[in-house]
Amino acid sequence: MEKKLYTIIIYTENIAGMLNQVTAEFTRRMMNIDTITASSSSVEGVHRYTISLWGEEDSIQKVTKRIEKKVDVLKADYYVDKEIFYQEVALYKLSTPKILENNKISKLIRHNGAHVIEMNANYTVVEKTGSTGVILDLYNEFVAQQCMLQFVKSGRVAVPRDSIENLTELLFDEDYKRKPTKNNK
Repeated sequence: MEKKLYTIIIYTENIAGMLNQVTAEFTRRMMNIDTITASSSSVEGVHRYTISLWGEEDSIQKVTKRIEKKVDVLKADYYVDKEIFYQEVALYKLSTPKILENNKISKLIRHNGAHVIEMNANYTVVEKTGSTGVILDLYNEFVAQQCMLQFVKSGRVAVPRDSIENLTELLFDEDYKRKPTKNNK
């Protein structure tokens, strides 16, 4: 089978230790998480994990079902890139003296739609939002210009292309309302 990049979106009760329970499912199956983003969701008290990883669909499907069976997990779905809108954020700390002596670096920032968020005599911090490929391409350009001091990128944030959030449908599902959780046992 062919390995693809998948994004798994998981909605859980906002309970301490849930991230550990979720990531343990990947560890048990020797699956390496590429990125993970944890945040609140559009529903108060519900937490959201967005996890990206490379795998085969049958393995991704099995781990997603296993995660969804956990008591405090409300919903878990997996997607390929064409089924979601996603973005990542990167911060590049660049040498200000190098930027001032090489105007190609300033052009790279402008032509790539990046934004300077801090500039002082020693360093300049640049922000870029986009796909992993776009972010890494800009990183490689800065490295080639020998101006890179530090680099960090976030995990992806994603929303399905569906017109309604899967969690919204779930909250109106009568079977879900009967699913036991630690809070309503």
